[in-house]
Amino acid sequence: MITNVHVIISGIVQGVWFRASTKQKAEQLGLNGWVRNTSEGNVEAIFEGEEDTVKEMVDWCHCGPPSAQVEHVKVKNQDSTNGFESFSIKY
Repeated sequence: MITNVHVIISGIVQGVWFRASTKQKAEQLGLNGWVRNTSEGNVEAIFEGEEDTVKEMVDWCHCGPPSAQVEHVKVKNQDSTNGFESFSIKY
């Protein structure tokens, strides 16, 4: 079953390679979607793919790359769009 989630990660998550690491992990898992920094200092992402794989990605977001200090991960389930062909970093 294809799942789509919108995630906001807060803490020390900018300037620590969070976006690049997220892209690498998402591609490794075969997920589609995007990741970007927000003006509030968070990282925001959409992950779309098989339900178990999306869950694995969300679990990874609770730790992130080694230099990140994740305080909170907010996850919102959304309708799957199948509108993504790959995973990208948005600027």
